[in-house]
Amino acid sequence: MVTLYVGAVIAALVVVNAASAQMLPPGASQFSPPPLPPPPPPKIEVPVVPQMDAPPSQPTVLPSNRGSFGDRINSCLDEATAAGLGPGERAAYSRSCANR
Repeated sequence: MVTLYVGAVIAALVVVNAASAQMLPPGASQFSPPPLPPPPPPKIEVPVVPQMDAPPSQPTVLPSNRGSFGDRINSCLDEATAAGLGPGERAAYSRSCANR
């Protein structure tokens, strides 16, 4: 019978200790949401180091669809002639046409 009482006292102490683990800090409410987890650490990357013996990279230049200035002048003069413009008008037209 004594062991029954001792077992009941030990069980009561275990329940009291478990309940005390749920104590809230001062000023906190039991209805407050839990704090947010900390943000992930920043991603650290090693920068690319240029190699001394590597050849320098050359920029790529795309060819122009426009053609040379002389080609543009000739085609503009042809257009002006086909339109029936006089020599003075052809000169003015070809200058403005080639610079477009």
